[in-house]
Amino acid sequence: MERTKPRLNIHVQGWLLALPAVVLLATFTHVPAVATIIDSFFSTPHGRRPAVFIGLDQYRTMLADPIFWLALKNNLLYALITVPIAIGLALAMALWVNGRIAGRAALRLAFFTPTILPMVAAANIWLFFYTPDYGLLNQIGRLFGFASVNWLGSSTTALPALMAVTIWKEAGFFMIFFLAALQQVPPVLYEAARMENASHWLTFRRITWPLIMPTTLFVAINALINAFRVVDQVIAMTGGGPNNATTLLLFYVYQVAFSFWDTAYAAALSTVLLSVLAIIAIVQFFMLDRKIHYR
Repeated sequence: MERTKPRLNIHVQGWLLALPAVVLLATFTHVPAVATIIDSFFSTPHGRRPAVFIGLDQYRTMLADPIFWLALKNNLLYALITVPIAIGLALAMALWVNGRIAGRAALRLAFFTPTILPMVAAANIWLFFYTPDYGLLNQIGRLFGFASVNWLGSSTTALPALMAVTIWKEAGFFMIFFLAALQQVPPVLYEAARMENASHWLTFRRITWPLIMPTTLFVAINALINAFRVVDQVIAMTGGGPNNATTLLLFYVYQVAFSFWDTAYAAALSTVLLSVLAIIAIVQFFMLDRKIHYR
């Protein structure tokens, strides 16, 4: 009788296949996150003076830190505006280029091109747009009789100017996910809607929108995370100014850690940032999950 080779349990095979990803995820995500939380309960080591356990002192300092509260308010406002606009614009672009229109491939490429650019390069392009007097926006405004605006030098316009860069860069990236989701919707559903003389809005609301909700959830969570990890364009365009009007949480963490060299306080700020992201993502997931039709 021919012997059969012993085979690993299917669950063991699955874990072995996932092991490289699990090791990388643990090494570069979970272990540093746990280490950051632990460091937030210690003081910052200086020279020969080692870190000592100080409990919740860093968090008490944070509660009395006006810059932290300003950065948190700025970041919440940043996410509240950029996330829905970027998602709505991405969906609109995906619906447009999903149809049978002339130059569809070129239009898709044009929408996706900002995503390819490094953020520092994109920030420098927009610095030219925002330059006082000589920038493209001010030159266009001058044609219509508007006065020159110092977009990045005013506390009123600096944060919206950064928001515009984020929306411009991320909408094309999210469009790709929506475009893939739209192409998975069964065409027979649209044919049935046409036979019933359903309007475009009714077709979108009753067929398209429910069936792309899993993608919408994925995009919404990623957009939210991206809104709270904005740092490179802040460094390149405003440096957190004017008067901390564009100081966001991750930029403040960077500033505290690498400009002030207070790594323990930066760890406490990072812990709060992780907690805020986790809470908002969980709430967002449970709110949208009930509206999702999984296929």
